[in-house]
Amino acid sequence: MHIISGNSNKKLALKIASELGENIINVALTRFSDQEVFVEILENVRGKNVFVIQSTSAPANDHLMELLITIDALKRASAHTITAVIPYFGYARQDRKVGPRTPISAKLVANILTTAGIDRLLTIDLHAGQIQGFFDIPVDNLYAAPIITKDVKDKYKNKNIVIISPDVGGVVRARNIANRLSANLAIVDKRRDKANVSEVVNIIGDVKGKDCLVVDDIVDTAGTLCNAAEALIDAGAKSVSAYISHGVLSGPAIKRISRSKLSELVITNSIAESKQIVDSPKIRVLNLAPLIAEAIRRISSDSSVSSLFD
Repeated sequence: MHIISGNSNKKLALKIASELGENIINVALTRFSDQEVFVEILENVRGKNVFVIQSTSAPANDHLMELLITIDALKRASAHTITAVIPYFGYARQDRKVGPRTPISAKLVANILTTAGIDRLLTIDLHAGQIQGFFDIPVDNLYAAPIITKDVKDKYKNKNIVIISPDVGGVVRARNIANRLSANLAIVDKRRDKANVSEVVNIIGDVKGKDCLVVDDIVDTAGTLCNAAEALIDAGAKSVSAYISHGVLSGPAIKRISRSKLSELVITNSIAESKQIVDSPKIRVLNLAPLIAEAIRRISSDSSVSSLFD
């Protein structure tokens, strides 16, 4: 196999390569003065199984173009197979029409990636499972749940915890974690009038005197999460922490978290950590590299990947 890293999350790519005992192959990824992306593969990849590691996180369009042009360069260099390893799949929240004359951008990105020439997609915690159906190639949508549950068991041993879904749409994800931990489930019922603005309406379930763990796939501006934490504390929760797969953390997110009633926010390294994240005493990062490396190892050897979904 050959491992290639884009610019979006080189630290994670190096950790994955280390887990596999492989080196990241040399790629010249530069820009012209007008910011056009140029990619040159500096090693022979003819007949090789190549894995391109690139989250399409902010700046999403730049990282997406880097990925597409790298795929095209590999295709023209006669790589045997090309697997796009996209730990965080940008545009996934646009998975359906939300009103008249609006796009389904997740489907558009799926079409672009397939047309560019990938043979397989490997990703973590897609915002909506049906996005797998947007592709006509194999898609491995791994879950961060095993890593999250292990951390919860280590940190909250013998504590009275309840798993919280921050909205009705996240109940399946939260129930999966609750079942793994044999914990109770509660739901924050909220109303969203426009993007990135939400209002907590009601708490469904018993949270009084308990350590609440909010589980979700994405935290962006953190408004919903901080509102949920406040509502849970007001409802009598002993403490509120959050386990989120993808820490987008845009705009005022980190300031909001630092001032919120959250005890801790735990995210994964699917998106490269900024200095603000590293310096924040309330944010902790879990490592996805072993999970992704094992998936790559199995794909490369034509072994079963399905057990990693458990």
